[in-house]
Amino acid sequence: MPTVVDSSATKFQSCIDACNKCMQACEECLTSCLKEADVQARQHCIMILHDCADICAMASQWMSRGSMYAHQLCQLCAAICDACATECDKFQDAHCQACADACRKCADECRKMSA
Repeated sequence: MPTVVDSSATKFQSCIDACNKCMQACEECLTSCLKEADVQARQHCIMILHDCADICAMASQWMSRGSMYAHQLCQLCAAICDACATECDKFQDAHCQACADACRKCADECRKMSA
């Protein structure tokens, strides 16, 4: 995927892409979880999905603008993505499993970026 305006964020592009994909997966999974019959059992998962979507969006933004704090934010993003993947793994729905995969990929990319 080519850069949009400037090439300064290119070094972070794979992490930006993973964060954007994870944010979308979390938003879609959250919406699907709210429609499940066992929505009460998914309360904790839904809360983590919301946190994960938010931190992924923020990490993408901070990397895109070259924030000096992007490395630290990506460390936190990796931790939240790991927690979200663990929570989503508790449910066998396709949307939860796909989201868990996106979260694991994002966590890996964020760890690489912040190393």
